[in-house]
Amino acid sequence: MVAVAQQPLRLRLHGAWAAKDIYHEYALDFAKKINDMAGNRLRVEVLPAGAVVKPQDLLDAVHRGTIDGCHAVSGLWHARNHAFSLFGSAPALGVDANVFLAWMRYGGGMDLYQNLVHRQLNLNVVPFFTGPLPAQPLGWFSKTIRSSDDLKGLRIQAAGIVAELVRELGASPVAVADDEVPAAMKRGDIDVAAFDNPSTGRVYGMPDVAKIGMLRSYHQTAEVFEVLINRARFNALPAEVQAMVRHAADAASADMSWKVMQRYPEDMAAMREMKGAQFQRTPAGVLRAQLRAWEIVVNRAGNSNPFFEKVWKSQLAWARRTSAWLRENNPDAAMAQEFWFGSMRRKKT
Repeated sequence: MVAVAQQPLRLRLHGAWAAKDIYHEYALDFAKKINDMAGNRLRVEVLPAGAVVKPQDLLDAVHRGTIDGCHAVSGLWHARNHAFSLFGSAPALGVDANVFLAWMRYGGGMDLYQNLVHRQLNLNVVPFFTGPLPAQPLGWFSKTIRSSDDLKGLRIQAAGIVAELVRELGASPVAVADDEVPAAMKRGDIDVAAFDNPSTGRVYGMPDVAKIGMLRSYHQTAEVFEVLINRARFNALPAEVQAMVRHAADAASADMSWKVMQRYPEDMAAMREMKGAQFQRTPAGVLRAQLRAWEIVVNRAGNSNPFFEKVWKSQLAWARRTSAWLRENNPDAAMAQEFWFGSMRRKKT
């Protein structure tokens, strides 16, 4: 008898990220975890942004089966239903993205999402949420932002529900693909680049076009990635392989959180030392203005979209409970940081 090796099943995930972006690296890490577990039963390949369709068209492409799946953020589907943006990054509620993923798993978030994609929109997709991202910086500027008045009239890279927030702050949102941002800033088409993290900012050479990175912002404090797989393709996988995909999403969340701690500080330091980038904290007045703007945005969306309101109330209830526990339970990190690394410690040494 001649033994014939069984060919593995294959899934092609289409990313929303350029090949050089660290977000694409996160997608590759997710795929590698599946491949390592599945061995010869399943092989997952990841394509970069634009390989088959544009990022904003990924949802429809997965639904139709044009591609097997995608690695993106649900805010990209904001035009389909504004509630999608709530699942990609809830408005600032005082909790981080890991707490947001806990809401998805244990606070009813996934049930609400399944309701949206399956019952209301009848989409042929299986969703997974993974990868808790740190709060995004306010953006890259050519000058220091000292008050919310300094934002008025600026053209800021933004899309989805964040674009509505930008408008409430008196600025103009402009949708610009990440790989086009440096050129757009040089031409004067936009004033502010809102890259999500220092690693992406570094790879796109942001300090060459805007020296000031304003850190700390409430515009996206709890963003997470979404993986969508065509439902027919997913259901055709053996049950144990389906479980590997689910567990890989959880494992990728943990590993990504750890990688962030290594890469983001490293790339921020490199931009300071080699490119003269200046990183400054966003003033408290700007943060308060963002919170007031968020209240207007979510109230307006809730008034016109009952499902948006339902999701928002669920997130509010989860954040109220979990943030209260975190404040009561966790000691002040700033005190410990000041003790070990602050000005008094430097004077002693």
